[in-house]
Amino acid sequence: MGNHCPEQDAMRETAVEAALGKLDLTAKVALLAGADMWSLPANEEIGLGRLVMSDGPAGVRGERWTPDDPSVAIPSPTALAATWDPELVHRVGGLLAQEARRKGVHVVLAPTVNLHRSPRGGRHFEGYSEDPLLTGEIGAALVGGVQDGGVATTPKHWVANDSETERYSVDVRVDERTLRELYLAPFEAIVRKARPWGLMAAYNRVNGRSMSENGELNNGVLRAEWGFDGILVSDWTGARDTIRAALGGLDIAMPGPVTVYGEHLVAAVRDGRVPEESVDELARRVLRLAARVGLLADAPAVVAEPPAPIDGEALARELAARSFTLVGNDGILPLEPGLGSVALIGAAAAEARIGGGGSAQVFPTRVTSPLDGLRAALPAGTALGYALGADPRTHVAPLRAGVTAELLGAAGEVLTTAQLPDGSVRWIGELPDGVGFDALRAVRATATLVPQATGVHRLAIRGAGRFVLEAAGRVLFDGVVHLDGDDPAAAFLNPPEAVFELELPGGAPVAVTLTHTLPQASGFAGFGLVSFALGHSEPVATADELIDEAVALAAAADVAVVVVATTEEVESEGVDRTGLALPGRQDELVARVAAANPRTVVVVNAGAPVLMPWREDVAAVLLTWFPGQQAGAALADVLLGAVEPGGRLPTTWPAEEADCPVWEVVPTEGVLDYGEGLFIGYPAWQRRGTAQPAYWFGHGLGYTDWEYQGLEVRLGAGAGADAADGDGDPYAARAEAVVRVRNTGARAGRETVQVYLAPDGSDRTRPDRRLAGFAVVTAEPGETVEARIPLPLRSFQTWGDAGWSVRPGTYAVEAGRSVADRRLTVALDLPAAGGR
Repeated sequence: MGNHCPEQDAMRETAVEAALGKLDLTAKVALLAGADMWSLPANEEIGLGRLVMSDGPAGVRGERWTPDDPSVAIPSPTALAATWDPELVHRVGGLLAQEARRKGVHVVLAPTVNLHRSPRGGRHFEGYSEDPLLTGEIGAALVGGVQDGGVATTPKHWVANDSETERYSVDVRVDERTLRELYLAPFEAIVRKARPWGLMAAYNRVNGRSMSENGELNNGVLRAEWGFDGILVSDWTGARDTIRAALGGLDIAMPGPVTVYGEHLVAAVRDGRVPEESVDELARRVLRLAARVGLLADAPAVVAEPPAPIDGEALARELAARSFTLVGNDGILPLEPGLGSVALIGAAAAEARIGGGGSAQVFPTRVTSPLDGLRAALPAGTALGYALGADPRTHVAPLRAGVTAELLGAAGEVLTTAQLPDGSVRWIGELPDGVGFDALRAVRATATLVPQATGVHRLAIRGAGRFVLEAAGRVLFDGVVHLDGDDPAAAFLNPPEAVFELELPGGAPVAVTLTHTLPQASGFAGFGLVSFALGHSEPVATADELIDEAVALAAAADVAVVVVATTEEVESEGVDRTGLALPGRQDELVARVAAANPRTVVVVNAGAPVLMPWREDVAAVLLTWFPGQQAGAALADVLLGAVEPGGRLPTTWPAEEADCPVWEVVPTEGVLDYGEGLFIGYPAWQRRGTAQPAYWFGHGLGYTDWEYQGLEVRLGAGAGADAADGDGDPYAARAEAVVRVRNTGARAGRETVQVYLAPDGSDRTRPDRRLAGFAVVTAEPGETVEARIPLPLRSFQTWGDAGWSVRPGTYAVEAGRSVADRRLTVALDLPAAGGR
């Protein structure tokens, strides 16, 4: 991965040193902080171009956070991990690189490789897994795919940003062994295997020291020990102290122009508090990044020509289906041809939730909902009925009509206008047509609403600050909507809402205007921010009537498909979850529909675990994660059997909240203690043994059956007595498991073969077993295939006072379909390795 070429590396280093030698102190410091929200400044004297960054875990948004600049929306990172398929994820990385190039982006701020420590983590959907090996493999594949497209990545959030509560200030207390074996592990695998050109420092502290200032981890572990030579960029507004950040190895403080670097760092160098050599090293790494992406004169870009074009919508559809995880099925799926009628139920069936809230959000050109997908795919003669059933949303959706936004100056003059596809108004760092934030005083959004039904309509203001809402010639609101809390990003991540009711006749056009007056100081840490929405909802029946209507529809249908979902209030950046229950009355809806029709399939549209008290009472349960813009097309493919659901759980799903081994995400007096040590995820469930989860890590069903026929383990040189405990490549194969599996079903299928390594149990400080490798295989009916799975040295090592060491003894090498469904076992005797 990474297109490593020593000759070109040397040419780039020569160009970097030549450029660095031409810069004075002020010019070097100018490289180290944002010129604006998303970019670093150009320097024509040394042939340095403007370097642009963009959020990118589920699509590359670019510099504009607005629906009028669309992007391909891929499934959520949890969906990527659910594929257990690094080759597919590498292709996804190529798509992200293609999108980045299209939008003029040089650095994609992804992937998120923090672990699923607790199911309450609000950003759970943006990470990959509870397991460090799976996380590292998927993360390395994505990094490789993006960088093979000539675009940089920044795996994040380095490190231990595994929850959102008090994320700007929380001090995570974690012992050295746990830090090494769990939380640093995916970062180490990605750095060593994929050689990322950047990393992003987390907001939080680790053992008392902010990650933007943590020299022990940044300069020691990351650079000196692992050989990382890329840039370390702060999370946005995460750099707080000039001297500690510079000495702690933070190369770039984002955003700008207000920054702890700039004139503050120049002054610190001149008065001797920061050596100029330290600034040189920071600037050198920034110039190296620019050289790699083709922005520095006389330096060859790592990728001169972009790879072959990728059909983004087709890949998004393939990825979604391959991620869908069938956790229960009595044989109803795939649906048999010739159905007379299908009842499709749920708010998310008509409006799929395609991604999680926060910086992972992108705006696609179009979205295929489950209702759209099934309408297009069901054969002629199959009746498709739809009912809302239960609406879990607590916020009013943006107005679904074109909006004209007028940007107003101090005297009320129109500076420019912008046409928006819906009621969302969002500009960060840049305004339409180059209007300056210093000139902007207000935004007036106007639209023509054509009500579909007569009755009480709801209009909503979503945002903080002063607003005037007018409709049908009436002023509905003139005042201030206040923002709760002190998270500076809440204005656009979780803004407040004010809702107003208005009686309107159906079919008669109504003029609606929402004017937002900005405060005099409207900047956010030096960059501009305008973020609000005009919402609208049609009249609806009562909650009881909606469920009754859905139950009646289901009772009369051959099959009922109920789509349940979380909302952005439940799963979003900036807030952790208070519980795992589905919002609203969705559990009641499923239970009543299943009672009315035993042929009920439940589709769970959520990025993270939810409780499913009805799971044993329905015919099938299919997890679709946040499935991206091709949600409905992929769902139709899987339900109707055109594609097999390929997903396997990257995280254990609990049956009850009380059973979760790790629950707490709320700090106590600013401290979050990782006192559970190594025991998160399935190792914690297995060690406790007092309660079974709903579904174990690795679980997932396809549309065929598999027989596990044989397992051989071949121990290579270096895994035993000849291995140097802490030397060499810890990810090179030190043993190989060869697993023979046979497709015993009637159709072709894919199987994810998982290999776990279990020590003899004499050391209770170690988990009972850990994932050591995996592979995806395909086979025709009756065909036997082999999965050859390398087991890296790191799987046999633990961290101690002397560093990494191979732990000798007898291991059980176990192959199977999940951590709880291990079909074959072979004993492996590992002799003691040479010490150091």
